[in-house]
Amino acid sequence: MLPFSLALFAIYAAAEFTPSVRSGHGNNGDLTCKAVPGTPEWPPQHSWAHLNETVAGRLLQPPPPGAICHPEHASYNATTCPALRAAWSTYEFHQADPISMDGNQWTNDSCLPQEGAPCSGAGYPVFVINATTAHHVQQGVKFAKKHNVRLVVKSSGHDFLGRSNAPNTLSIWTRNLRGVKVHDSFRPSCCKAGVNATAHAVTAGAGMQMWDLYSALDPLNLTIVGGGGKTVSLGGYLTGGGHSLLSSWYGLAADQVLEMELVTPNGEIVIANECKNKDLFWAMRGGGGSTFGIMTSVTMKTIPTPKLEYLTLTMLTQNISSPRPIYEAAAYVLSKFPSMSDQGLASYTFFFPPTRDPLGGTDTILGALVTGATLQNSSPEEMHRLWDPVIAHVNRTWPGVFSIAYQPKTYPSLLAWFRENYDTSQAGLNIYSGSRLLDKAALTGNITESAIAYGKFVNGTIGIAHLVSGKGVHNARPRGGGNAVLPAWRNSYVHLTTSTSVPPLDPAAAMTVRKQIKERVDALRKLAPNTGAYINEANFEEPNFQHEFWGSNYERLLRIKRTMDPEDVLWCTPCVGNERWEQVGDRLCRINGA
Repeated sequence: MLPFSLALFAIYAAAEFTPSVRSGHGNNGDLTCKAVPGTPEWPPQHSWAHLNETVAGRLLQPPPPGAICHPEHASYNATTCPALRAAWSTYEFHQADPISMDGNQWTNDSCLPQEGAPCSGAGYPVFVINATTAHHVQQGVKFAKKHNVRLVVKSSGHDFLGRSNAPNTLSIWTRNLRGVKVHDSFRPSCCKAGVNATAHAVTAGAGMQMWDLYSALDPLNLTIVGGGGKTVSLGGYLTGGGHSLLSSWYGLAADQVLEMELVTPNGEIVIANECKNKDLFWAMRGGGGSTFGIMTSVTMKTIPTPKLEYLTLTMLTQNISSPRPIYEAAAYVLSKFPSMSDQGLASYTFFFPPTRDPLGGTDTILGALVTGATLQNSSPEEMHRLWDPVIAHVNRTWPGVFSIAYQPKTYPSLLAWFRENYDTSQAGLNIYSGSRLLDKAALTGNITESAIAYGKFVNGTIGIAHLVSGKGVHNARPRGGGNAVLPAWRNSYVHLTTSTSVPPLDPAAAMTVRKQIKERVDALRKLAPNTGAYINEANFEEPNFQHEFWGSNYERLLRIKRTMDPEDVLWCTPCVGNERWEQVGDRLCRINGA
């Protein structure tokens, strides 16, 4: 990456940006749009130079990350290109680059490292502030507001909905907002003595990632309610709600938040908690990132790290000619999840789609259901007590259909479990996702209908049933009396997800998969019509996203958005209050009359 330079800016702007600007419609003449390079509205070079001074030289002008593999680019390096191509599939590569994203589609495949792919900077931000302090974030927000430049926020790039990237923008990179401070007792700022202090808390920079925090707290026999991916960082995770292996027992991650420091869309550095900036505190815990402000640090409750009793349960089909038993058995197993959750179980269950067994003949179906089940501070005997009746029923009902294997293990702490079970899925793909929350009625109702719905939902790809809600989420008591998390979390048990990847640079294939994702989610919507979807792992084209992501909280969130950000300095999609703008070509423009 390159530090700011006027000469480089001039070269970069000329070489990389030929914006297509749609001019004028309706009665208002030209559209009101955010500034883009090559137009008179774009800030002059001296303005960027001044911004660089205010952020202590931390304004970057990064080349497209894949440009190392393209001879026509100045950053081309034939020696390092093979290593970059190998690293492209890792989350670690994309989180360490100031503009790269885990999903290629969010940069419009504009610079992939493979041979023969096009490469330009047109899918990426123009400038990036490598923020290490709240002051750096503040200066970026003030600059974007003053000059009408579209602003985006990236931490790790682990964003299934693409909110962390946009072309022709100034990006604030929050990955290097670091630091960890452990508190034996914490009372929120500006709160009177009557507000109870919390025993054991941690304050961390918004760029801190799950691996960082688990590792820092484990020697103290503490942990947090955190995510399952190493490179997931606090900012986007908490603002979306944040589910966890520990959620069934302690609530969502947003329920653990005691206080935040953030930069508002007006460029103020503020503290938000139950006593100060109460609306912001409520909205920032579940209302979505890049909307109400940019989190710079957060204080959360810590918990004693539990001993985890873990069981890998594999149900593999054998000698069947129809996929029907797989989905029927899956529906039965999931129907037991509410009761098992109420008894302390959390789990991740993978539906592996039925396929023709290449070794079993053309009429043999191969499929599997694999569950990673967890109890805290329990025993192998208790795990068997929960699962043995379920497996006995499966064997009686579908005799000879499943080969069932148990693999138990005890972990002394969450970090020990995480080392072996963190998310190892592949990055650097064009991948589309969808999800639905399932409540008790959906899980335990008509098992035949559930089996049909699950079959439609998986439909040739892997589905994951996250048993991460339950009593901990249902009975959570967030500070301040509540938060903006989708209310359906408070009576759901399972968060069921699906995803499918497509080849890059294939718009037709992408459109087909996007249509399929909608159809798959619609099957679950019929099963659970009154729940919704977890915003951080949902379909970015979710119909009526305002209701599906926030339910009855949306109206209050919208009022807060309009109060805190009347000029829409922060804008993303699908996000609260985005209805007044639309993307026109490579520009963000105000909708006439909005």
